[in-house]
Amino acid sequence: MLVPLLFLFFPLLSASKLCHPDDQSALLSFKDSFSNPNPFPSWDVQFDCCNWYGVECNETTNYVIGLNIISNDLNGTIPPSLAKLKHLQHLRLHKIPNLIGEIPQEIGELSHLTYLVISWTNISGHIPHFLANLKTLAYLDLSFNRLSGPLPPSLATLPYLYAIDLSRNQLTGSIPESFGHFPQNPALDLSHNMLFGEIPVSLANVNFSQVDISRNNLSGDASVFFGKGKITNTIVISRNNLEFDFSKVSFMESLDVLDISHNKIYGSIPTQIIEAVYLQFLNVSYNRLCGKIPTGWKLRYRSESWDNSSFIHNRCLCGIPLDHPCE
Repeated sequence: MLVPLLFLFFPLLSASKLCHPDDQSALLSFKDSFSNPNPFPSWDVQFDCCNWYGVECNETTNYVIGLNIISNDLNGTIPPSLAKLKHLQHLRLHKIPNLIGEIPQEIGELSHLTYLVISWTNISGHIPHFLANLKTLAYLDLSFNRLSGPLPPSLATLPYLYAIDLSRNQLTGSIPESFGHFPQNPALDLSHNMLFGEIPVSLANVNFSQVDISRNNLSGDASVFFGKGKITNTIVISRNNLEFDFSKVSFMESLDVLDISHNKIYGSIPTQIIEAVYLQFLNVSYNRLCGKIPTGWKLRYRSESWDNSSFIHNRCLCGIPLDHPCE
């Protein structure tokens, strides 16, 4: 009976050794850093850590490559022990309201990280400059936190970064000139902060896939985001102090969302806007625009029709859908 028993137990013994001991130790240190008595019941050494809640392992090497934690109950700070997960590629700490403190310097040691999300928490402090050490990072989301201070110019040195979401924080200062030198054409969301200063001219160099700088105190010329040859599909620059001649901008065909409302933008609405065939949402209200609202839209999808709320409270716009016709 000895041989059959060995065959029965061999799969269990093998499975228990799939997760690397160093990774298991790092995960247990992560768990033990919080004040909760047992925040992750499935994180039991009797089971392979590749099967623990929120843990993803590489199917070939069995190293831990992903950690995805969502919890209303965790109390504490981001533990430095995360740096011991040497092969980590994806880190997501999301909707953890009792997560406090600053982003630890050890995060900058995760040299394989491509996806970093720390969102909807109560972490504070500055966005750390050492994030520029993450040379493989492609996606950065630090939204809905209590981060303050300036935008690190060094973020623009990350060679593969294609999405940056720093919205809903308490960030101050101006947009760095270096943000006009991203190697990729990222989606950029800086909305709902306290940024101020003029828009850098250098941003015209970047073909942003999306841009949202709304609800700040930014000033100057935001026409840098426009251009007929660009691939941008979303431009949201509303609720700032932007001031430029709208009649001089040109529109990309790919434009899907355009919101320039609540600024000091003047001039007319260029007739070339009707060539933005994918446009679904438009708001130019609460500015200083004049002239006739273009007609003859060439929209491919008519799920959104413009009403007067898209154009109201301008200096002297006229025509449909406003109540007053052009003379």
